Amino acid sequence: MTPTMAARELLRRMFEAAIASAQPALCVPPRLPALDGARGRVIVIGAGKASAAMAQAVEQHWRGRGLERVEGLVVTRYGYGARCERIEIVEAAHPVPDAAGEAAARRMLQLVSGLAAEDFVLGLVSGGGSALLPLPLPGLTLADKQAVNRALLASGATITEMNTVRRHLSAIKGGRLAAACHPARVLTLLISDVPGDRPIDIASGPTVGDPTSCADALAIVQRFGVALPEAARELLQTGHGESVKPGDPRLARAGVEIVAAPQHALEAAAAVARQAGYAAHILGDAIEGEAREVGKVLAAIALQVARHGQPFAAPCVLLSGGETTVTLRDDGRRHGRGGRNVECLLAQAIALDGHPRIHGLAGDTDGVDGAEEIAGALIGPDTLARAWALGMRPADALAGHDGHGFFRRLSDSLVTGPTRTNVNDFRALLIEAPTEGLAR
Repeated sequence: MTPTMAARELLRRMFEAAIASAQPALCVPPRLPALDGARGRVIVIGAGKASAAMAQAVEQHWRGRGLERVEGLVVTRYGYGARCERIEIVEAAHPVPDAAGEAAARRMLQLVSGLAAEDFVLGLVSGGGSALLPLPLPGLTLADKQAVNRALLASGATITEMNTVRRHLSAIKGGRLAAACHPARVLTLLISDVPGDRPIDIASGPTVGDPTSCADALAIVQRFGVALPEAARELLQTGHGESVKPGDPRLARAGVEIVAAPQHALEAAAAVARQAGYAAHILGDAIEGEAREVGKVLAAIALQVARHGQPFAAPCVLLSGGETTVTLRDDGRRHGRGGRNVECLLAQAIALDGHPRIHGLAGDTDGVDGAEEIAGALIGPDTLARAWALGMRPADALAGHDGHGFFRRLSDSLVTGPTRTNVNDFRALLIEAPTEGLAR
C-alpha cells in the first residue's frame, strides 16, 4: 500500500469511527428510563435524520419490559427509516420541507393533545428536525416555509441564526411541542448536530424553552437580506410568532439529555489515529464560518505543522467539527453542486498547493453534504495535479460552488449512504512525518 493509500485508509477509518460512536443503538439505551413504574400512556415522538434509528433502539431496549404499551410517531428523512413495531415511522423531505413533513407534524401535535399527569412522553430529536417538522403558524403556508428555508440556506446565516427564524414561524418548534404535552412528563433524548450543543438549536428546540424573540428573528432576516413572504414578516413584526419561553409552567416537567455530540465523535476518531501511531489534536467541535475561509485557515495550520513543527509535531492528525456556511451570491455565475464540506475541502486543497505530506477528509456524519447523497470527499498531495490533467480549474470550481462536481470527476467523493445519525461535520487533516528535518 502506498503512503497516499495508507493515509486515505486511515482517514476513512477515523470518519467511520466518528459515525459509529453516534449510532443510536449505542448511545440511546443507557439513557432510557424503566417502564415498570409508568402508570399512564407511553408515547414516543421525534424528528431528525437519526430519529428512526433512535426509535428502533428504544423498541429493542424496551422489548419485554412493557413495549406493548408504547405508541408513537417519528419523522425522518427519506431513505433514513428503520423497522419498528409500535412506533410509526414517517419519511419526509430535507433540507427543504414537504407536505409529508407538515402532515406528520400536525399528527404529532394531535397525538400528544389531552394527556394527563400520569402519562409519559419520550422525545427523540436529532439534526434535520427543523425541516422535517414544518408546521407553519396560522396565516402561513407550506410554500411560505419552503421559501424561507431556501432563502436561509443560501444566505450565509449560521445554523443558530437560521433556527432562530424558523422557531418564530413554527407551530411546533421553540417549545411548542412540549407545551402541547402538558401536564405529562416529557424526556427528550438529543443527538446534537449543532455547534455548542445547545438544545434550543437542535431541530429548532421543539421541546425546550426558547430565550430568543421575534425581534431577534427579524434582526437576522434584515442582517442577511432574507426575502420573507409578507405573512411571515407580519408575524415577526407584530410578535404574534413568539415562542414558548424558559420558565413557562407548561415546561416544568420537560427535561432533556444529550446522548451523542460532535465532541464524542471527534474523540472516537482521535483514538483511531493514536492506535495507528499518530498524535491526534482536536482543534474544536464548534468551528463555524464561511466554508472556504475555514478551509484556508485549517490548511494554514497544517502547513505550519509540516514546515515548522508548530504548534504540533508531525506525524499528527488535526480534527475539527462544527458547521460552516456557504453564501450563494447573485453574481450571475451558475452555481454548481455545492456542499459546505466539499467547499471547505476544495479551499484546503488549493491552499495546500500539493504539499507532499498532507492529506485531508471532510464529510457530514449524516452522509449528506448539502443536497447531495454524498458525505464529502478526500484530498491528497496529487489532488490539484490530477484535476489539471483532466482540464479542470480548481479555483473556478470553488468560485462556482461546485465541490461535488470537482471531487466526483476525480473519483474522490466520500459516499456512505444513510448513516442514520448526525453529529455535524467532521474534518481531518493528516500530516505525515518529515523525511529530512522540517522542510517541505
